[in-house]
Amino acid sequence: MSDIKEITEALIKFRNERDWEQFHNPKDLAVALNIEAGELLENFLWKSHEEADKEKVKEELADVLAYSLLLAEKYKFDVKDILLDKIKKNGEKYPIEKAKGTAKKYNEL
Repeated sequence: MSDIKEITEALIKFRNERDWEQFHNPKDLAVALNIEAGELLENFLWKSHEEADKEKVKEELADVLAYSLLLAEKYKFDVKDILLDKIKKNGEKYPIEKAKGTAKKYNEL
């Protein structure tokens, strides 16, 4: 079993044991994901990245990943496939010869 599938199944088991699936529609999962991403960002507010509390970052990142996996599961997306597809698309938008060493957006290259 893949790690992603194992984690997703553990999340679903946790959710179902608490009868929370009724609250986990795609819109609310996306909202929760955004809120957790904001909480992740809060760890860096007014600090350098070195000053961020790594334990809090780890905890909030876990929440972001959990809601991402639950949202992917809701739409029956294969996480590996969608990530590899996105990397391929980004490779087309950001060819090495134009993008290497620069943080410019694809339309500025």
